[in-house]
Amino acid sequence: MGTLVVILRQLAALRQVCTISSAARRRLGGMRIGAHVDPADPLAEAAARRAEVVQFFLADPQGWKDPQAREDAAALRDSDIDVFIHAPYVINVATPNNRIRIPSRKLLVSHAHAAAAIGARALIVHGGHVNKGDDLATGIDNWRKTFAYAAESGGFVTQILIENTAGGDNACARRFDALARLWDVIGEFGVGFCLDTCHAHAGGEDLVDVVDRVKAITGRIDLIHANDSKDGFDSGRDRHDNLGSGNIDPDLVVAAIRAAGAPAVVETPGGVTGQSADIAYLRERLNG
Repeated sequence: MGTLVVILRQLAALRQVCTISSAARRRLGGMRIGAHVDPADPLAEAAARRAEVVQFFLADPQGWKDPQAREDAAALRDSDIDVFIHAPYVINVATPNNRIRIPSRKLLVSHAHAAAAIGARALIVHGGHVNKGDDLATGIDNWRKTFAYAAESGGFVTQILIENTAGGDNACARRFDALARLWDVIGEFGVGFCLDTCHAHAGGEDLVDVVDRVKAITGRIDLIHANDSKDGFDSGRDRHDNLGSGNIDPDLVVAAIRAAGAPAVVETPGGVTGQSADIAYLRERLNG
C-alpha cells in the first residue's frame, strides 16, 4: 500500500503544476479540498497550496483572548475560497468547572461573531469533556445550556460544528455512543458536525462506514478533517500525519469524504509542501 500511495501522491502533485480555475474547482461541489493554515495571510496560504478551502484560528488556540478585527475581512468575504474558523482548544463548555465553562461560553460567542465578520462558513469547536469522576450527563446538559442561552439572544451568528475528539474517557464526542447522547439534547438547535478521521481512528471508532454511523446520529456531516494518524487504533492520542504516512489506510479517508459529500481540510504537517501533496492526492482520488 505504501508504494502505491507514494506513486499516486507524486502523480497528483505533478498534475497540480497546472492552474486550477475557480470554475473547475467549483465542479467538485461539496468536495472542496483545503488546509488548516497560518492566520497571518490565509488567502496567500490557500494560493500556495492551490486550496479551495482554508481553516485557521482567529486568536491564540491556547489562550483566552477575544479575536481582533482583521484588515483582510473584506477580502476573505469576497474570495471564492471557503473559510472555516477553528475555535481555541481551551474552550470546554461541557466541564462542571465554572471557572472554565463560563469563560468558554463567552469565548465561543466572541469567536462566532468574529467568524461572521469575515464570512466564515462555520466555527469548529471540540466536543469537550468532564473531569474524572464526573457524570458525563452533566457535560451533555452543559452543552444544551450553551445553545439554549445563545438561543435566548437569537442564537449563534455563525454555524457551530462540534468536532469528535481523540482522547479522554470522559469526552462528550470521542465515542459515538456518547455523541448520540449529546445529539439527543442539542440536535434541536441546528448544530453541525465536523468529522476528524485521525480523531475517530485514535478514539477507537472504525473508519469503515464511519459516515453512515455518524449521520445515523447527527443527520449531517458539514466538514471533514482529513488526517492520517501517527498512532494506532484506539490509542487516544491526537497526533496527525500526512496521508499514507501513518496508520490509516488513505482509501478510508477518501471514502469518508466521498460518502459525506462535504468539504475537507487537511490538518497535516509539512507546511506548504506536505499539505499540497495531501490536497493533490485527495483531489486526484476524488476526481479519479
